[in-house]
Amino acid sequence: MKIVVCIKQVPDTTDIKWTENNTMQREGVESIINPYDLYAINEAVKIKKQIPETEIIVLTMGPYQAVDILKKAIALGCDRGILLSDKKFAGADTYATAHTLSQAIRTKIPDFNLILCGQFAIDGDTAQTGPSVASQLGIPQVTFVKKLEKYEENSVYATRFLEDGIETVKAEFPVLICILQGDQEPPRPTINGIIKANQTNVEILGIDDINLSYENAGIKGSPTYVSRAFRPEHNKGQCKFAKEPALFAEIIRNCINE
Repeated sequence: MKIVVCIKQVPDTTDIKWTENNTMQREGVESIINPYDLYAINEAVKIKKQIPETEIIVLTMGPYQAVDILKKAIALGCDRGILLSDKKFAGADTYATAHTLSQAIRTKIPDFNLILCGQFAIDGDTAQTGPSVASQLGIPQVTFVKKLEKYEENSVYATRFLEDGIETVKAEFPVLICILQGDQEPPRPTINGIIKANQTNVEILGIDDINLSYENAGIKGSPTYVSRAFRPEHNKGQCKFAKEPALFAEIIRNCINE
């Protein structure tokens, strides 16, 4: 079995900085693996323990410093890492990011069985990239998955946590699955994993390596843009208390009128 785990580097700081295009600045900012992606890695490693011949390829897009999170993923049990790094990828929205990731998978890992992603990214929280990758690859997707129950030669059983209940579905390969936070703690690197990570070279690919046109990457390939980025203001003195229903209704009407 061949598993691709798409991960993202997110800022390990509350001091977020923005570029002139209102995209998040990532170069020179200390980063971590997106926490939801750690649970996706954990599910991939669990499969590898049951099916030892499984290969786990971890994939990300970002500046050169993203090599560090790929090394960390290898230390957690992944086999090799691929970094998509090119200045022409900069400023990509979720659509352009998904297009770049899917093109890399299509050209470099065409024989994959399973793609795992974190359901959300803590720096954007859109939950769009994973489903968009599945759409662009033309494969099924299963979202809001808490855990993978069991694996068969050509399929996997996934338990989903939804607003109106819990369900277990069977998905045939190839398929993309988005993982929620699991009940278990995220995996920790082992000594052997750290040694393997230090000895493993991360493959770095540019836009020409994945046969992607400039018009479909980065800002040029992004149909959406951020017009303004700002921190919300907190007005602690605006809080009003109402003990009587009539007074509460009056406050609501005043707020609407304002």
